[in-house]
Amino acid sequence: MKIILASRSPRRRELLERMGITDLEVIPAEGEEIATRTLTTDQLVEELSRRKCAEVAASRPEDLVIAADTLVEIDGRVLGKPVSEEDAARMLAALSGRLHRVYTGVTVRLGDRTITAHEMTSVRFRTLTQADIIRYIATGEPMDKAGAYGIQGYGSMLVEGISGDHYNVVGLPVCRLAKMLIRFGVDPLALAAEKEQRT
Repeated sequence: MKIILASRSPRRRELLERMGITDLEVIPAEGEEIATRTLTTDQLVEELSRRKCAEVAASRPEDLVIAADTLVEIDGRVLGKPVSEEDAARMLAALSGRLHRVYTGVTVRLGDRTITAHEMTSVRFRTLTQADIIRYIATGEPMDKAGAYGIQGYGSMLVEGISGDHYNVVGLPVCRLAKMLIRFGVDPLALAAEKEQRT
């Protein structure tokens, strides 16, 4: 059995490697992310992660597949990845000085067995000036991230406070995923211990 990440996100791959999962194959799901208005944000991220997982698992039923999807919510509006610098500026202005929620849905599948869950983290931004927004966008960092910021990079300078799983905001709720993997017989702590003993 191989472990497959159904995402091209380098951040998710890095987090899995930090969990001790180094023998990892990456097969990004190609399906379109279609927002369903009838779903709440937590239901939506779960559904999107399920779709990604099912797409990759269809061709690799003997392997364990992990998929995730992250969205930002503020005032009932869902923010995905910005489509342009102007879109990123609008998102950052909306988040400025305010509390928002970051949701990540994660699905693990092996054969006919699937487990899906989500994590929610509250994040408060400091008040941003127009110059702050322009400078941050100039770093290029916001363009491939839900909500137009990366808490693990320069975006950390925008965050005043956080309540919940920090790694959830990066794109993968590590603690929740570890508990899910244990239910499939994969213990990330055991893998991490083996990895450290080899080095």
